[in-house]
Amino acid sequence: MRTVLNILNFVLGGFATTFSWLVATLISILLVVTLPLTRSCWEITKLSLLPYGNEAVHVDELDPAGKNALLNTGGTLLNIFWLVFFGWWLCLLHIAAGIAQCLTIIGIPVGIANFKIAAIALWPVGRRVVSVETARAAREANARRRFQ
Repeated sequence: MRTVLNILNFVLGGFATTFSWLVATLISILLVVTLPLTRSCWEITKLSLLPYGNEAVHVDELDPAGKNALLNTGGTLLNIFWLVFFGWWLCLLHIAAGIAQCLTIIGIPVGIANFKIAAIALWPVGRRVVSVETARAAREANARRRFQ
């Protein structure tokens, strides 16, 4: 089912959002100042291409022992920079694609996936794209750690 939904996503506008993320990734590579954003761009490019079966989770959820206040502060500054220069137009693109997809009954699930990615587009630094199963396992392990 995930494969069918990923193909449907690509056909119904996912190619445009994926291409936009790829352009943002290339721009972040070319501009030396934005090089730290490249990993996040690439991660969300993968999510935009294959939104079903994958999920973007914060690195602190994947490795809670590796939390670092300095890195989190740097990530926040990069996210603010990202929002001003790249995030807003990628978010608007995902919202427009989501609205267009929701106009058809068959595109509603794909449109909802685009709305989720739109929120991630605003603040992507520090996120990694992992399988849904890996994300679920990390959340369960974190919950067990908190309540023990």
